[in-house]
Amino acid sequence: MAKKFNVVVVGVGAVGIEMLRVLRQRDFPVAQLKVLARSARDIEVDGVTYPVRKAAPEEFDGANLALFAGTEGEKGAAVTYAKEAISRGAIVIDNGADFRMDPKVPLVVPEVNPDDVDWNEGLIANPNCSTIQMVVALWPIYRRSKITRIIASTYQSVSGTGRSAIRELREQSPLVLDGRLDEVRCEAYPHRIAFNCLPQIGSFKEMEYTTEEWKTRRETHKMFHDDSIKIASTTVRVPVFYAHSESIYIETEEPLPVEEVRKIMEEAPGVVLQDDPANSVYPLPADAAHCDDVFVGRIRKDPDIETGLHLWVVSDNLRKGAALNAVQIAELLIEKEIL
Repeated sequence: MAKKFNVVVVGVGAVGIEMLRVLRQRDFPVAQLKVLARSARDIEVDGVTYPVRKAAPEEFDGANLALFAGTEGEKGAAVTYAKEAISRGAIVIDNGADFRMDPKVPLVVPEVNPDDVDWNEGLIANPNCSTIQMVVALWPIYRRSKITRIIASTYQSVSGTGRSAIRELREQSPLVLDGRLDEVRCEAYPHRIAFNCLPQIGSFKEMEYTTEEWKTRRETHKMFHDDSIKIASTTVRVPVFYAHSESIYIETEEPLPVEEVRKIMEEAPGVVLQDDPANSVYPLPADAAHCDDVFVGRIRKDPDIETGLHLWVVSDNLRKGAALNAVQIAELLIEKEIL
């Protein structure tokens, strides 16, 4: 009989709900599933009722695996409970940002750096959503010819902020359409998100870049094991419910023909090539929502830089950008007999 595991999911926000969904859809070998949050209650996901228990250290007794949903921009529950879970024998996979840049904690995307899980000490970090889809697309190119520069502009959906932002976009949209602007309330964001774009995700830090923009740089360096790549990004929140889009410019050491890059994308794990712009075929967030893959298209040479390439990359930020990647890390641990 295949081995099964006692799994704890911590958090029932947008990512936590998606973790429960992914575990069930992928038939993860669960012996016992426990769901923890700040307060006890029952929740329903896709017709399945899950009892939620109040988080406490003793709730991790007997757990083999703990998936922390995390919340971008906030201290996650893993800060409080990760050590407790590890001390009780669980391996923790944390979707929050608190441990990503800790040199003792692997930061992992299974299609990119699977062997980094080998040196975990009980805690593995899930990268930021926008970084995950970017590195899934770029790593196969990097393996063919080292990437020396990345300039990314991201167009990120409101679900990356959470359920409150999804609700805010839904509530603001009809008000704006009706011209009732004085009734629009802004709580999740500093400005109206309906029919608008906000060039700020996170807070402004070094050199006037936001925290989200620095994540793209630092997390890519860590996973590629290459701090020499020049990386800069502009992250924008857009009025889309699910799936992030990214315009990515790269420079490689060797010039790569577009057809070769398309071939690389066709063979890349976790990537779907959608690149026939003459027939209006290219990745769209409306099509990528609720899907597991990273979609790549609009591949083209830079007209002035011989080694320059442009790509358009789209993926569901709650799936591959968060919940799915965490569960794939857990599956990798099983495959390597670490879990």
